[in-house]
Amino acid sequence: MNPPVRHAVPPTFDVHLHDDWRMRALVDEVRTGLTAAPKQLTPRWLYDDRGSELFDRITRLPEYYPTEAEREILLARSAEIAELTGADTLIELGSGTSDKTRALLDAFDATGRLRRFVPFDVSERTLRDAATTLSERHPGLHVHGVVGDFHEHLHALPDDGVPVLAFLGSTIGNFYPHERARFFDEVASWMSDDAWFLLGVDLVKPVDRLMAAYNDPAGVTAEFTLNLLDVLNRELAADFDPSGFEHVGMWDPNHTRVDLRLRSLREQHVSIIGADVEVDFGEGEELQVEISTKFTRDQIAGELADAGIAVTECWTDTAGDVAVLLASKSTVGT
Repeated sequence: MNPPVRHAVPPTFDVHLHDDWRMRALVDEVRTGLTAAPKQLTPRWLYDDRGSELFDRITRLPEYYPTEAEREILLARSAEIAELTGADTLIELGSGTSDKTRALLDAFDATGRLRRFVPFDVSERTLRDAATTLSERHPGLHVHGVVGDFHEHLHALPDDGVPVLAFLGSTIGNFYPHERARFFDEVASWMSDDAWFLLGVDLVKPVDRLMAAYNDPAGVTAEFTLNLLDVLNRELAADFDPSGFEHVGMWDPNHTRVDLRLRSLREQHVSIIGADVEVDFGEGEELQVEISTKFTRDQIAGELADAGIAVTECWTDTAGDVAVLLASKSTVGT
């Protein structure tokens, strides 16, 4: 008897962000971050359409190792992850086009157990486009898109069945320590006894390799960070002069992280009309736009353990540049 033909299932969506959410969040952050000392903004504002294009170019640079290193792990280990977890639901935080999880989806689908994929992203347009493509690529799979911010809407994720929550791309390294602790606590609160957490992290390595990755000779990373000023000019009617700033990527050994900053080349006064803010920059003053923390295996396992999450498997690429950890809810103390 021939197996039944599986047909594409139309995707469904939950939208937790109002139309004006992004603008309100940007205004609030500019008012607090650009009047603080030191000045700083979170990385989310780097990823407008132009920023996303530039980041895609960054991932293809020979100096930028994380993307291909993580892809190597997923291609080698996805079938093992699918068998270890026995999952029927795969959830991806910061899914974008869901390119990172292609190997996972194929492996989970091959088990015959996968019934639902939940891509979670802040961009509704990107999410809808990706969900439609995935529904056609995986007939019979229910694609349930969630439009939200993972700092605010983790509670909105489904936790029934046997879910795997994937947070890949070393994005956790962009969180400050207190943000990581809060995030891991929220993940632990969401996790049922049958849930799994799949986390991608960038590992500590020689500083010269890190500096090459974040100060590429082609200048693409510099374009990427400087594009933030164009975003502020466009979105908030600011009058930043991008030629008055330079990209700086530096290593912070005390926190084992790379700091990406924009350094003012002269004294400047900036009006940000949309946020009703006037900002002064001194010559040499820096605006921190992103951090990228590098971990040891013991460090990240310890941070997860503090939240009640236990690492069961840890895989690295051949070069030992990045790691993918599989974790479950800890039973210690229960």
